[in-house]
Amino acid sequence: MGIALLSAKRSKDPSTQVGACIVNQLNKIVGIGYNGFPIGCSDDDLPWSKSADDSNETKYPYVVHAEANAILNSTKDLHGSRIYVALFPCNECTKLIIQSGIKEIIYLSDKYKDTDSVKASKRMLQMAGVSHRQLLLDNKKIEIDFSAID
Repeated sequence: MGIALLSAKRSKDPSTQVGACIVNQLNKIVGIGYNGFPIGCSDDDLPWSKSADDSNETKYPYVVHAEANAILNSTKDLHGSRIYVALFPCNECTKLIIQSGIKEIIYLSDKYKDTDSVKASKRMLQMAGVSHRQLLLDNKKIEIDFSAID
């Protein structure tokens, strides 16, 4: 989960930085992603806002979610793997997770649990036999001290 959260820091989304990390059955990392715009689409030229009069002036039609990027960035077959993600996946990412063969989702937050998108996700996951669980942490802080390298 630490790798997923560290990856999320690469996102330029000012409101929601999400990261994902996929590990295979041997716990080796095989894919990492964060929410951002497609390759070749500048983070400075497309909108990051959550609401606008014109929906094309929000981030939603353009952003690629962390889970999708992790799947697209994967280096190996994902069947039987696990995905660690900061937020419970939306229905679109859930379809990709199921199709890729990932068998378990481990997430930190389920803050959108009452939305239709997450309800649809949980329905599909149950039907497809993909397990999901919330990671409950005792220690909620990791510190990296780069000065220790000297």
